[in-house]
Amino acid sequence: MTATDIFVIGGGPAGLAAAIAARLKGFDVTVADAAQPPIDKACGEGLMPDSMELLRQLGVTLDPDQSFAFRGIRFIGDGGTVASDFPGDCGVAIRRVRLHQALIDRAEALGVKLLWRTHVTSIQDVRARWVIGADGANSRVRQWSGLDAVRRESFRYGFRRHYRVRPWTDFMEVYWGPGCQMYVTGVAPDEMCVALITRDPHVRLNAALAHFPSVARIIEGAPTLSSERGAVTITRSLRRVHQGRVVLVGDASGSVDAITGEGMGLAFRQSIVLADALAANNLDRYQAAHRRMARRPAIMARLMLALDRFPRVRPRVLRTFAAKPVIFERLLAVHVGA
Repeated sequence: MTATDIFVIGGGPAGLAAAIAARLKGFDVTVADAAQPPIDKACGEGLMPDSMELLRQLGVTLDPDQSFAFRGIRFIGDGGTVASDFPGDCGVAIRRVRLHQALIDRAEALGVKLLWRTHVTSIQDVRARWVIGADGANSRVRQWSGLDAVRRESFRYGFRRHYRVRPWTDFMEVYWGPGCQMYVTGVAPDEMCVALITRDPHVRLNAALAHFPSVARIIEGAPTLSSERGAVTITRSLRRVHQGRVVLVGDASGSVDAITGEGMGLAFRQSIVLADALAANNLDRYQAAHRRMARRPAIMARLMLALDRFPRVRPRVLRTFAAKPVIFERLLAVHVGA
């Protein structure tokens, strides 16, 4: 393969963000992916305010006519409803394929070489100073480089579909049900994303809607804009994220449960810090920062998953939030890093 400073394996959002951040440091960067863009994935598609700030640092802009700003988070479930605005800027929800195209456009404008429909079968033949593995939760790069040692991990399942419905709220709404959560977010002025996260791999959106009748009533009869897409959401912490010239980023480097909505933001932050470490020729710096960056999302994931694991406690927690909304406001502020 063509010689380059940095060869990124995986052209999803994490790989493109890593390529953009490295290119901004002056490196020659090549990205390879076996897929043909734009690349889709089942997710809630909401970007928290800190994620938007990181995109601005990368120089990535999102079309306001093809996205939807949301002002905060609303929890809905047995025990009550509570909502809070973000302490600063809004978050933005956007369909995954549109986000991917925006990252492609920025990478191309910076001169990143993009090799689509390109299968990388070994890192031994890659002619590059550094190899970045950004090939997702089932990363082959992680396996090839001996970085598969795990500190802890757990699995849940996510499903997502889009509907032609005008958004009825400017919040990201999280509905709490038996053993599952449903996320509802506007992703454009006339589109809604409905996503389900569950521990049961056999549950699908249509069946789960029986537990969320208010959502079911609104989307009943609405045209569907996408087929149902599923994915595994993994909480995973690795012992190390670099070995020799190989370094991991995004889900390849570990991940938090999708309940946090922090997957993209974490990948963007990792990419910027990784570019700094590469410029300093010090990947140990990235290793230390990677562990620090994962702490807050991991703590918030454990808190939120506790509401899922203990359904008898959840109504009391929601009633407390509703009676004392300042608690929810403070938790949300911590969640977005304010």
